[in-house]
Amino acid sequence: MLPPWHPDWVFQQTTLGRLAAAWPNDRWWLAVNPDTPFAAALPARARDRRAWREASDRGGGPPRPRLLTHAGGPLHGPVAHALALGAHLAVLNGLVWNGLGAQYEDYPTDVSRLRRPWAVHHRADFRDKLRILLATRLVGRVPESVLGVRRTLTARLGAAPSGEKWAAAVTAAFERDDPHGEDRAEAAEFLRRITRYEERFRADGLLPPDGRVDTLAAFDHGRAVNVVRLALGARYCDPREAEESVLKVLEAARRAYRSWEEFSLGYLLARLIHFDEGDPEPMYRESTALHRALTQDPSSPYRNIPWS
Repeated sequence: MLPPWHPDWVFQQTTLGRLAAAWPNDRWWLAVNPDTPFAAALPARARDRRAWREASDRGGGPPRPRLLTHAGGPLHGPVAHALALGAHLAVLNGLVWNGLGAQYEDYPTDVSRLRRPWAVHHRADFRDKLRILLATRLVGRVPESVLGVRRTLTARLGAAPSGEKWAAAVTAAFERDDPHGEDRAEAAEFLRRITRYEERFRADGLLPPDGRVDTLAAFDHGRAVNVVRLALGARYCDPREAEESVLKVLEAARRAYRSWEEFSLGYLLARLIHFDEGDPEPMYRESTALHRALTQDPSSPYRNIPWS
């Protein structure tokens, strides 16, 4: 129930436990959603604050991952479609997927998340990072090239190549374009990871028997939408620029994919092959849970917003 976005108004998240610990005066009352149809005023005496602390200890916040939709946010149309591209991260963090307003999480957190890992400290940084994400330059040149070799072979042969033909073509392509061998070992490792995860996708029913993932662009598209939402919360752009920015991401995603399922699997595969360190099982289970929530939950934007 926050007011609309304003360049000079920012908001900080808190908890009942923190409020109870810092409350300065027994005579003060706690105003909840003031000046709205849901307004309430609660006494804040010592016994009330003890109850706040107990409630805070019991609550622990909402479970994650969780699909959350704001009934007052965009639900249909191009802006909702664009925001849904960023739903994987929103679901993972237990945040609404369709928010484009006063904050993403809260002002200090939005500023902090832009600084690390995005190295965005001001408006110019944000525009530069968005440009890089729109060009899908962060998803990784080598794994995208490995998939590009298969796309080229498929177009030439009229059908997907065997694993052996694909591997041989990848080796030949990187020997030609990488005379010093700097990327060849990395390409071979990404080929192995892609092959392994696509086989698991097929075994788990996420891909049809002859299905494949043609591009990892969704990973940068989804992250781009979340960077825009963070930048709006940090006041590095205004609502008009934020809306225009997410619509640009939507244009790029529609050129790269034909359906929500394709988009989501592109995002998943990129996430898995880039973070395939140590025990991959927890990451795989989490990633496939995200995919299933978004593609199967009746309330998901992927079930309610047509891709085309």
